[in-house]
Amino acid sequence: MKPLRSTLAILVLTMLSAQSALAHPHFQKTIAVKLPSGTEVTLTYVTTPANEMRAAEVKVGAFVTPRRPVLKLSAELKVGTITLAPGEYTIGVIKNGDNDWTMALYPGVLDRATTPDVAKAIKLDSVYSSTHGKVEHMLLDVTPGEGKFEGKAVLTLHFGTMFLAAALT
Repeated sequence: MKPLRSTLAILVLTMLSAQSALAHPHFQKTIAVKLPSGTEVTLTYVTTPANEMRAAEVKVGAFVTPRRPVLKLSAELKVGTITLAPGEYTIGVIKNGDNDWTMALYPGVLDRATTPDVAKAIKLDSVYSSTHGKVEHMLLDVTPGEGKFEGKAVLTLHFGTMFLAAALT
């Protein structure tokens, strides 16, 4: 009788964990874009729930990176007064205030255990908004700019109601 109970318990636990895994999957995404300059930009990230309560807890001045998305450049890229070398950068944001964020790149790929040195973060010319609607999971993309960034390629990060666009050209 005990082996039957154990088998049933294992079966129920397996079914519950399988059901929860199916209910909330995370996807590895890769987006590749060829800019007019010929530089190839590749974004790689894993979807993550847009938990704005955690964003609210971030201290002003901190660099944070939800699930460490990566931007890879095939060639040097001039972004305003900044020149980005070819290679990989961790995409993140710096909190300036309760409703004010700046998009930033951190040289290299950060692992989970690394606490980034904010002084090494490369702040991009960016625009923050909370009026672009709400997404349940973080979304990254490279899109044509609008408003201040009209005619430019922009890196966008949408997290809940938080939306950042940063010029890439």
